[in-house]
Amino acid sequence: MIQTIRTDSNNADFRSLVTALDKLLAQRNGEDQSFYEQFNKVADIKHCIVAYIDGIPAGCGAIKAYEADGIEIKRMFVSQEFRGQGVATAILKALELWAVGLHASYCILETGKILPEAIALYHKNGYSIIPNYGQYAGVEESVCFKKAVPTD
Repeated sequence: MIQTIRTDSNNADFRSLVTALDKLLAQRNGEDQSFYEQFNKVADIKHCIVAYIDGIPAGCGAIKAYEADGIEIKRMFVSQEFRGQGVATAILKALELWAVGLHASYCILETGKILPEAIALYHKNGYSIIPNYGQYAGVEESVCFKKAVPTD
């Protein structure tokens, strides 16, 4: 059974999972990774989710304010041994629910073309591709998504 907790970026399990994510991204992005690293700092993120299966940290994600009514999803990751078990969807749903609680009307995110499994996840969960936003505008390898979330 998947359990999710709300935490912040000081959580040791979150930090461990982000370290694994960064290793994966470094392998897939190669020398382009240094560009993305500048946008993926985890210090002082107040809204993080860690998912557990049988008490073992399986995946993570985070959100941060993007605009007055928008939230950006960051640092989505599921450990290889837990993929295909619904962990990423559980994290995404928990982040969306938290975004609603923070009075957001939409979530946006960026992923890379090098992560087809992430692209498939976002499509499956109702996200639509949008023009690359902010720091990702003009970045050929980036794919940006947006989804409206119910307002409370």
